[in-house]
Amino acid sequence: MAANNRSDHGSDENTRLYNPYQNYEVPINKSQYLYKLPTSPEFLFTEEALRQRRSWGENLTFYTGTAYLGGSVAGASVGVITGVKSFESGDTTKLKINRILNSSGQTGRTWGNRIGIIGLVYAGIESGIVAATDRDDVWTSVVAGLGTGAVCRAARGVRSAAVAGALGGLAAGAVVAGKQIVKRYVPI
Repeated sequence: MAANNRSDHGSDENTRLYNPYQNYEVPINKSQYLYKLPTSPEFLFTEEALRQRRSWGENLTFYTGTAYLGGSVAGASVGVITGVKSFESGDTTKLKINRILNSSGQTGRTWGNRIGIIGLVYAGIESGIVAATDRDDVWTSVVAGLGTGAVCRAARGVRSAAVAGALGGLAAGAVVAGKQIVKRYVPI
């Protein structure tokens, strides 16, 4: 019976054998595996397996979260420098630490929120373009960057929106080009 199970497990190339107790000293026959796990990702619908990019919700979460995290770290770094510059001659160590923490927390939150909104707008525009055109290429990212820059500066006037849109498009194009260069020339 055990030999039959083993040959049955070995015949399927899309699964791997798994014993959850393999790292513990449990008296289970080592040749017996309890689970047969798939090696490929599992999808509920076949349409999900065919797509090669993130969904709009995953895209939104990824870009917003990454932008917020990056903005928070950058803002906290600037806040530490501002806090150190605000030291006075009679400050105790406790007061100096308090100044640094307050300044870095305030600046980190502010920068994180501002840059997170930019990531949110970018993800929304990019997902909308992909849904409308049903293609995802370099130009989709460039147009999304252009739209993001224009939307974020639209309240300051047409000229400011045009300049910010051009800068956003250039920045998105540079990021996509850099990603392609890294994929091609950096062995990972």
